[in-house]
Amino acid sequence: MQGMTSQSRRVTAYGKACAVALGLMMIAGSPESADAQSPSAQMGTPMSARATGPFEVKLTPQDDKLDPTLGRMTIDKIFHGDLEATSKGQMLTASTDVKGSAGYVAVERVTGSLRTPAGIRTGSFALQHLGTLTRGTPQLSVTVVPDSGTGQLVGLTGKMNIIIDGGKHSYDFEYSLPETSP
Repeated sequence: MQGMTSQSRRVTAYGKACAVALGLMMIAGSPESADAQSPSAQMGTPMSARATGPFEVKLTPQDDKLDPTLGRMTIDKIFHGDLEATSKGQMLTASTDVKGSAGYVAVERVTGSLRTPAGIRTGSFALQHLGTLTRGTPQLSVTVVPDSGTGQLVGLTGKMNIIIDGGKHSYDFEYSLPETSP
């Protein structure tokens, strides 16, 4: 790349990144990849269910000093009810000059037991959060990271709704899990 301008190096790097992405999309869409089944697809019919209960959360700010509008926190939770578990994770936040507007992303690993229609299952899974607050109006998505389930929770998919009422936290977790576990 000697003799190239910085702009032409960026264009070349961009072109290589596009080629890699296109190649991955072609592989993902190929008939051979359609034949490969995930462990959850091999385990049988999924059962859909709902788990509810309270949880406690401790957020600990980390002093990264990157920018006063950006923050990072560690997450420690204890779940009760249908999900008896603990979790540990990280949260990144962004605040704005507009009152009531902010955003956050987080990832946490939940480890414990889940009461299902087929009985109690143990293992772990990851949750991914995406939250925004637009002039006081919240929008939140908390989703199980695909293929993150371990132990008897392999194949778990779902979305979790977080409810805060009077300063108390609870969850409503709609999920699917293969009827048989590994």
